[in-house]
Amino acid sequence: MAQSGPGAAAPRDEPAEEPEGGGRRWGAQHAGARELAELYSPGKRLQEWISVILCFSLICFNFYNLLLYLRLEHTPSVLVGIFAGVITADFLSGLFHWGADTWGSVELPIVGKAFIRPFREHHIDPTAITRHDFIETNGDNCFMTLVPLANMAYKFVSFSPEALCATCPWECYVFALIIFITMTNQIHKWSHTYFGLPRWVIFLQDWHIILPRKHHRIHHVSPHETYFCITTGWLNYPLEKIRFWRCLENIIQGLTGEKPRADDMKWAQKIK
Repeated sequence: MAQSGPGAAAPRDEPAEEPEGGGRRWGAQHAGARELAELYSPGKRLQEWISVILCFSLICFNFYNLLLYLRLEHTPSVLVGIFAGVITADFLSGLFHWGADTWGSVELPIVGKAFIRPFREHHIDPTAITRHDFIETNGDNCFMTLVPLANMAYKFVSFSPEALCATCPWECYVFALIIFITMTNQIHKWSHTYFGLPRWVIFLQDWHIILPRKHHRIHHVSPHETYFCITTGWLNYPLEKIRFWRCLENIIQGLTGEKPRADDMKWAQKIK
């Protein structure tokens, strides 16, 4: 979800890195990267704006209501719930990243250009994400969290105070999960940004509370077949040790005959 070290935000006319075979140029000048970038449509932009506005409005509403029903005796279970929410978010980020990196095609109706295209562009031009603004970076993740956020908001306006107080630790787990899913692409963007990051972001990366920059470089070694978790990256090493992703790929390839990352390689090999 191509080069040895993804760099900082770079202008689009910066000389691109040559791959091993020569002839193809990685980065913003790569033919495949340019074509993929041009597929970003006004309709997609509108969907992202709406998603971001609705998502953060619901986050604020739900956070306010959670604070109303928190009790001191909830502290241990809330802390466990938050930790579990972060772990779950990291796993789901890896599962979605792996799926979009490994399977499907940009030519698929609706989801191809809307959701798979950014993953293909990112492997050819890893610094493209550092040139995306807040809306383009986070629009898709905000869209994915709208349903659980709306469901939580519905509970706050329809359930009794007693029921809400009793389920508060569970809702804290769900809320932590939603927050970290929502912020995954922003965290991913920071992992590719080597200059101008706020000190608090660097602190979180250095202490591996969010995805560190050096840690994420491992994924960007072609053919991009490992270290898919991009929220905290905590699960990357254990999942790699048990060959989790490769086992899934072998099962799917055996059942369908589809080859992993075939579409990814097609875009990477474009030269004009």
